[in-house]
Amino acid sequence: MVPSEENQLVPKEVESAAEEPRVLCIIQDTTNSKTVNERVTLNLPASTPLKRLFEDVASKVGYVNGTFDLVWGNGDNVTDTQTPIDQNSDKTILDAGFEPGKKNFLHLTDKDGEQPHIMPEESGTTDDSAQDRFIGPLPREGSVGCTNDYVSQSYSYSSVLSKSDTGYVGLVNQAMTCYLNSLLQTLFMTPEFRNALYKWEFEESEEDPVTSIPYQLQRLFVLLQTSKKRAIETTDVTRSFGWDSSEAWQQHDVQELCRVMFDALEQKWKQTEQADLINQLYQGKLKDYVRCLECGYEGWRIDTYLDIPLVIRPYGSNQAFASVEEALHAFIQPEILDGPNQYFCERCKKKCDARKGLRFLHFPYLLTLQLKRFDFDYTTMHRIKLNDRMTFPEELDMSVFIDVEDEKSPQTESCTDSGAENEGSCHSDQMSNDFSNDDGVDEGICLESNSAAERISKAGSEKSSLLYELFSVMVHSGSAAGGHYYACIKSFSDDQWYSFNDQHVSKITQEDIKKTYGGSSGSRGYYSSAFASSTNAYMLIYRLKDPMRNAKFLEAHEYPEHIKQLVQKERELEEQEKRQREIERNTCKIKLFCMHPTKQIMMENKLEVHKDRTLKEAVEIAYKLMDLEEAVPLDCCRLVKYDEFHDYLERSYEGEEDTPMGLLLGGVKSTYMFDLLLETRRPDQIFQCYKPGEVMVKVHVVDLKTESVAPPISVRAYLNQTVSEFKQLISKATHLPAETMRVVLERCYNDLRLLNVSSKTLKAEGFFRSNKVFIESSESLDRHVAYTDSHLWKLLDRHANTIRLYVSLPEQSPGSQFRRAVYQKPSGDSGNLDEACERVKGPVGNMKSVEAILEESTEKLKSLSLQQQQEGDNGDSSKSTEASDFENIESPLNEIDSSASAENRELENQIQISDPENLQSEERSDSDVNNDRSTSSVDSDILSSSHSSDTLCNVDNAPLPLANGLDSHSITSSRRSKANQGKKETWDTAEEDSGTDSEYDDSGKSRGEAQYMYFKSEPYTVDEGSGEGQKWLMVHVDKRITLSAFKQHLEPFVGVPSSHFKVFRVYASNQEFESVRLNETLSSFSDDNKITIRLGRALKKGEYRVKVYQLLVNEPEPCKFLLDAVFAKGMTVRQSKEELLPQLREQCGLDLTIDRFRLRKKTWKNPGTVFLDYHIYEEDINISSNWEVFLEILDGIEKMKSMSQLAVLSRRWRPSEMKLDSFQEVVLESSSVEELKEKLSEISGIPLENIEFAKGRGTFPCDISILEIHQELDWNPKVSTLNVWPLYICDDGAVIFYRDKTEELMELTDEQRNELMKKESSRLQKTGHRVTYSPRKEKALKIYLDGAPNKDLTQD
Repeated sequence: MVPSEENQLVPKEVESAAEEPRVLCIIQDTTNSKTVNERVTLNLPASTPLKRLFEDVASKVGYVNGTFDLVWGNGDNVTDTQTPIDQNSDKTILDAGFEPGKKNFLHLTDKDGEQPHIMPEESGTTDDSAQDRFIGPLPREGSVGCTNDYVSQSYSYSSVLSKSDTGYVGLVNQAMTCYLNSLLQTLFMTPEFRNALYKWEFEESEEDPVTSIPYQLQRLFVLLQTSKKRAIETTDVTRSFGWDSSEAWQQHDVQELCRVMFDALEQKWKQTEQADLINQLYQGKLKDYVRCLECGYEGWRIDTYLDIPLVIRPYGSNQAFASVEEALHAFIQPEILDGPNQYFCERCKKKCDARKGLRFLHFPYLLTLQLKRFDFDYTTMHRIKLNDRMTFPEELDMSVFIDVEDEKSPQTESCTDSGAENEGSCHSDQMSNDFSNDDGVDEGICLESNSAAERISKAGSEKSSLLYELFSVMVHSGSAAGGHYYACIKSFSDDQWYSFNDQHVSKITQEDIKKTYGGSSGSRGYYSSAFASSTNAYMLIYRLKDPMRNAKFLEAHEYPEHIKQLVQKERELEEQEKRQREIERNTCKIKLFCMHPTKQIMMENKLEVHKDRTLKEAVEIAYKLMDLEEAVPLDCCRLVKYDEFHDYLERSYEGEEDTPMGLLLGGVKSTYMFDLLLETRRPDQIFQCYKPGEVMVKVHVVDLKTESVAPPISVRAYLNQTVSEFKQLISKATHLPAETMRVVLERCYNDLRLLNVSSKTLKAEGFFRSNKVFIESSESLDRHVAYTDSHLWKLLDRHANTIRLYVSLPEQSPGSQFRRAVYQKPSGDSGNLDEACERVKGPVGNMKSVEAILEESTEKLKSLSLQQQQEGDNGDSSKSTEASDFENIESPLNEIDSSASAENRELENQIQISDPENLQSEERSDSDVNNDRSTSSVDSDILSSSHSSDTLCNVDNAPLPLANGLDSHSITSSRRSKANQGKKETWDTAEEDSGTDSEYDDSGKSRGEAQYMYFKSEPYTVDEGSGEGQKWLMVHVDKRITLSAFKQHLEPFVGVPSSHFKVFRVYASNQEFESVRLNETLSSFSDDNKITIRLGRALKKGEYRVKVYQLLVNEPEPCKFLLDAVFAKGMTVRQSKEELLPQLREQCGLDLTIDRFRLRKKTWKNPGTVFLDYHIYEEDINISSNWEVFLEILDGIEKMKSMSQLAVLSRRWRPSEMKLDSFQEVVLESSSVEELKEKLSEISGIPLENIEFAKGRGTFPCDISILEIHQELDWNPKVSTLNVWPLYICDDGAVIFYRDKTEELMELTDEQRNELMKKESSRLQKTGHRVTYSPRKEKALKIYLDGAPNKDLTQD
């Protein structure tokens, strides 16, 4: 026996089991979508009976024992044969098959199709007292089950499904609406407010119910009173406020909400019986007075309030008020106005010492106290929360805070008042509400007619009956940066306190209320708890104890007629929702697929069918859902079990037409591990039987003579079949001899495996659920050649690596001017065409215009085309009559089919390009303002990762025969050939050090001549979106071809040598990036990618494409794109300027001399370092792909001669005229501030001692409103050099504003200022600059009475 038995966790009745093996049971509740991801864990002795297992599970999950089943699971999904464990068996769990030391997975399922019954709260065995006592913020509902579930003994599983045992209904937190929920529950638990709200009747003819705030509050209160739900939504209420979904993510102050909501209700209740309800319940009065201490004259005004804000700590003190009573005394404690703060007395006619303070005249029926826990720390400039302890009584006597003597005439000689002996430092600006002056009251004048005796008598009676009882505490948990609100409310029905924490409602005690007092102040510093997270009271609501006025909640029979109707309406709606939920609970929702019998496209939908519907009825529902009425008869359809991921038909349901879908699908589940396929057949066909355990094989027949791959034929086989038996099976399906049959299995990653061992099983060969094989059964000698050298392997290898691309040719492409030209390039010999191309290319340095090159190349290609047509002996001359501007380019291995043109036309009709309107894509622009039509020189394939993903065992569903017999759906980029395995795929970016790969190596030979890759092109027409004269090619090409070889294949269609046109890849967003790495393959391209060809010289090694922009410092848009240029490594800046001159003249119309402009660095839109003529690219100036430079036209000779100089752009600010002068460049010899001031003095004429300057902010030209420049900028920084903080001017191009400090700022009238503000706002919006920088402001809390915010575009 183990010592200390009482400390053992094992119950005494099972002490003997302590030494025996334990069985770990993990139970998953699959009966409800909300609980499907939760687990119950039980660690039981091996001798535990099965009955006890069911009892323990029922206790853990809160279900009635006997209303659920337990079945074996494998951890992820249920096995096909679900046999429930016998609950009534006397077996132990060990005898029933449970294994000690292992995880035993069980699934809790419905019993006989009925969901488990939830255990009533009173019959639960768990102790809810701990839950009841907890009043702090509970975990969000979505977090339940994130950790170990059912571990907490105080957590009742059924509580998430049923109404709270308190009888009260919670409110769902939309996101951050806990502050709203707290206030709504407080108002609901206020009898006087709820009863008055019920008495108000909504007139639907006068107002839209959706935007009526009182009506939506009525509905909410009715639901809170009658709903059987655990919590209800507040979205209808917030919608009536005019809030959208974004408001749910804004947390606001509950006191601010109370004020705004009351204002909105007052506006809505005008001209009704409830017009003065808020004032009657919540409004009090106080006097704001100033009394002269010399003559006793008192000036005063009466103000109203809805709540009293109480300071937690006096300003500057480190000691908080201990209680609410102490804070109330401080609130009415006067302050002395003396010294410079003296008060001007009307009677004394001079400034005198005076006493200023507040006196309460009247307290409301419902007294609201706000504890001002949020403050501002002026040291850190942060909002802080004060978590100090402040007690508040359950009953508060306010009679001590009202003064009877004050009811005498205020115009008195007496200097005594209620606070005379307690002079202090309370400020009258503690009031949080906006005081409203009584129209009939003026300072120093009393207009009341009642006698003083009557007033004193009335006040005395009021004073004796000012006992208030606490009934609501709104608690804030958190810091000033954010937190959570909830409410502790006492019910006037049973005097019991409850915690209303969003959807959770629980009983609490008076001790729990005391916990909301906050922490003790002790010796902590003033800001010691500034960012601490703590829970304490924030708003207190008291009700006057007056038996004559204290109301009780209306009983159901006391409801007004319209409320009775509303109750009935909401009850019916809730019942309807319940019925709908019940239907949803019993509805199977599963993915449904169908291959359309005529369109041959795979359609997808979601099948929703009740679990009791039969399979036959489900087929009819699916038939209508897929809209097959016009395509195929209903009796030619059936549902089969399907795996869409592997494209695998798992089984068919023969003879189960009358079986309920709930049984066929394994019950109602949130997700299924399989799908359904609506299979169709022709009337003359019969359905094939699919048995569990079979594998599906798609068989493609290969014809070596025509080099074609036929569409697939589906065959089902068993994994234990041998290859010989499999061939016999295929032979029956294809009517091809099995003796000469070669079978090739395509496994993942393009692994083409020849099945040549007849005795091996399909499982041993690597067959899976869904497979793809190619068969060839001819008598050719190719059978006797080694497989990897055979024609079959080469054809299949090409088939797997061929992709389809759409190529857009230049609109003025010379290739469109000649008729068909047969362009065949045997491997290793480029023939006459290469010689012709060499003649076309000519020397690069002759600077021929593009037009001349095009014209010359066109004529030579025309003559070449005629020569090849005359010499051709393959019958292609018959094609010259075809009306096409393009040519089919094929491998010499392919036989030329005279019917190719007809097939091409048919293919054009069958293939559709997605989004044809966008085929004319836009190039990526680096300057949106200037409509830059240039493109980036980087083909950033990182954007196209989704186009080249590998897929497992891709299956072709709708094959399309191409002109060469290939299956278009199987031409995919998702497979890699053996030759390409292990090869690193690189992006089409220029090399960092050596620039772009040249198309020709050092010897001048073309790199594309090394190996021939499959290339076939056909003309393609686009009905919409293609510009006039635009030509398209549909190209089938081996993706292992290099970009260099690909460009050479395109030469006859473009009409210029490959070195004189560029290839741009078009991405899904219609952005274009240039592909420049000629030695890289097209492996990153995929089917149906688009390519745009543009004329222009391709880059050579060491060259970079550079975008040249003009810098216009005094123009509204200072950055204007000019042209694309090519700079080379080792070139000087002067040489690049010389090359730019003719291009600037021809393309931009700028006739410049080499000394009249400069180049400088461009960073975004900011001008930077000035490049000097002798600087060398890559040595003195770093250059890279897609580089950008500024070209700046000079007014005179270049002043920048050395890198030690500094060029800044200065701009004078004239405050007396409210205007800015134009930019002027100032060249400094050093970074001295003194030199800068001297230069500014020279160009402006301002005396040196009067020069003040400031650095511009933001992007060039550093725009700023002229209304703000005088104050906003950091004028005249105290520095001696420019390269230190706060200036940090170390490079050319900085913007400097300067002014004359003696010049006065122009005084503007309101009209002038408003006019100027409009002009500046318009100007700065056009240039894209903000008027000022300001941090994100908190969104103001507003309630819109018309149900929607005003769309005032002029508001900020």
